[in-house]
Amino acid sequence: MGSFSLFHWLIVLIPISVALIFVFRKTPIGPNRFGGQPQAMGFGQAIGSYFKNYVNFSGRASRSEFWYSALFVFLVAIALYFVDRSATLNLIWSLATFLPSIAMAARRLHDTNRSGWWQLLALLFPIGTVVVLAWYCRASTVEDSREPVFA
Repeated sequence: MGSFSLFHWLIVLIPISVALIFVFRKTPIGPNRFGGQPQAMGFGQAIGSYFKNYVNFSGRASRSEFWYSALFVFLVAIALYFVDRSATLNLIWSLATFLPSIAMAARRLHDTNRSGWWQLLALLFPIGTVVVLAWYCRASTVEDSREPVFA
């Protein structure tokens, strides 16, 4: 039971190497097909945008909008845990923020010129989760924000 065979190493290293290919692969060349450059937001603006775009899966979300919204959802969940230890309120909060969180994540991936469907990669825990988190943290580049030019 103390040995770690070549087979075990392959089981660990192959998914990690496949995930790293996704992380370091360049985004598609050309203008971002998901819209114009999003604006940076403060905490209050991000929360307002989070609930205003409740199930809006189109467009782009800036890093500040995404992370401030995630922080707000997390802080409310912690507060509800201390208020109601039976987790009933926390379950209601989780159900109420499920779709807007998916929509916000899709818009955040759009800002990096990726489809929102890539967030399904996070289901391949732990490697896929790390890849998707790296994409959430990545800033959009200048070539990501160019508008399409129609002749």
